[in-house]
Amino acid sequence: MHEFLVSALAFIVLIGIMVVVHEFGHFAVAKLCGVRVESFSVGFGPRLFGIKYGDTDYKVCLLPLGGYVKMTGEGATDLPIGTGSDSGASADDPGAFSSHPRWQRMLIGVAGPASNFILAFVAMIFYFGWINEVPDIKSATLEWVTPGSAADQAGLQPGDVFRQFGNVKNPDLETVVDLARSDANQTVPIAVDRNGKIVQTSLQVPDKGSKSGFEMSQTGMFLQFVHGPIGVDQTVPNSPADKAGLKGGDSIVAVDGHAFHTVDPLLDYLQQGQGKPVTLTVERNGATLPPTVVHPSMQDSQWRLGFMAVLPADPPMHQRPLPFAEAVNESTDFCAENSLLIVDVLRKLITRQASVKQLAGPVGIAHAAGQAAETKYWAPKFGLAAGISLNLGILNLLPFPILDGGLILLLLIESVMRHDISIVIKERIYQAAFVVLVMFFVYVSFNDVAKLSVFSHLKP
Repeated sequence: MHEFLVSALAFIVLIGIMVVVHEFGHFAVAKLCGVRVESFSVGFGPRLFGIKYGDTDYKVCLLPLGGYVKMTGEGATDLPIGTGSDSGASADDPGAFSSHPRWQRMLIGVAGPASNFILAFVAMIFYFGWINEVPDIKSATLEWVTPGSAADQAGLQPGDVFRQFGNVKNPDLETVVDLARSDANQTVPIAVDRNGKIVQTSLQVPDKGSKSGFEMSQTGMFLQFVHGPIGVDQTVPNSPADKAGLKGGDSIVAVDGHAFHTVDPLLDYLQQGQGKPVTLTVERNGATLPPTVVHPSMQDSQWRLGFMAVLPADPPMHQRPLPFAEAVNESTDFCAENSLLIVDVLRKLITRQASVKQLAGPVGIAHAAGQAAETKYWAPKFGLAAGISLNLGILNLLPFPILDGGLILLLLIESVMRHDISIVIKERIYQAAFVVLVMFFVYVSFNDVAKLSVFSHLKP
C-alpha cells in the first residue's frame, strides 16, 4: 500500500507539472497573439476555486491530472489545445482562435511542446549547476574491463583498485573519472592493487569519441559504484529473461561467474558475447536457484536479456555543482541523447524492430516515479522529470489527429489548399483518432499492469 500511495502521488505531481507547463505554453503564446483565453485550468472536472482576471478564469479543478486552456472560438481543430468547442463564437470576433492567421494558430500549437523542451533543458541546467551529485566513494575499483579495450591492453582486470592515476595517489572514484576525461588522447602512468600486490602499468586514454563528450566506457573501464547484485524489478513479456523464468524480486548474483553490480557493465559483457547464451546465478527469496541459461536477443541495436533492473541502493554522494557553461553543455547533451532515444524507439516501432509491449504507459511511469521519489538523492528525480517532459513534447508533435502535431498538419494542409477543411470532416477525423488513442492507452496500461511483480506468479 505504501508503494502504491507513493507511486500515485509522485505520478500526479509529475504529470500535473508537465501538463500544466505544456498548457501554459499554449496560453502564453495565445495571449501574445491576441487570442481570448476564457479559462486556464489546473486539473479537470468541477471547479474548486480560482480567480477571474480580465477575460480569463484561472481555476483549480477537482481531478489533479494535468490541465487545459479554453480559448474563444475553439472548434474541432483545437481539441489538442482546449477541451471543447465554442460554436457560438462569431467568425468575425477578432479575439477568437479561428479568426487568427494559420501561422499564429500553428505557433500556438507548437508552443506547448516547446515549453516541455524548455522545462527539461532548464531543469537539467539547474541540476548540474546547483546540485550535480557525484559518488562519494573513497576508492576506485574496476567492476569490468572490456576485452580488447585500452584498459585491457594496459593489463587491467576486474577487481583492481587504483592506487595511482597520473600524478594522483590513491584517487577516489570521481577523481579517476575526472583525470581520465582531462587526459584524453594521452598516456598516463597508473598503479593498481591486485589481491594485495601493486601492479604498475600505463593507460592510453582514447580521444573523445562520443558526440556528447568523454565516456569512461571508451577506455573499457567500468568502475564499481555500488555493492550487491543486480536486482530484477520486472521482465519484458516474451523476452529471454521472461522465458528463462526470471521474476520481479530476483537478484542476479553472477553472469558466467562474473559478479556484476550495475547494468552497464553487464550490457557491455553481452555485446562482447554477440548473443552467446549466458549462465545466470540467481537468488530468489534468499535461496540460490539452479543455474539459469539465457539466450540474449537483439533489442534496440544491443544484445539484451529483457528485464528492468531495480534502482541500486543509493551510494554515498556529495554535491559538486558545475560552472554555468559546463552545466549548459551537460544539459544540452542530456536533452539531445534522450530526444534521439525517443525518436529511435518510434522508428523501431514503425519498422517492427521493437514491440509496443516494451512501452511504458501511466502505470509504468507511476512505478518509475515512485521509485525515484523513494531515493534520497536528486539525480533520479531530475532525470526522470526531464525525460518525461521531453517525451511529452515529442509525442505531442507527432502528426496524429488530437495531438498538437495533428493540428499543425491540418493547418499546413489548409494553407496548401488555400481554404479550410470542413468542420464536419475534422470532427470525424478527431472522433476516430480519439477512439484509437483510447484503445492504445488501454492496451499499454494493460501491459504495464501485467509487468508488475505482483502478477508475476500468473506468468507461464
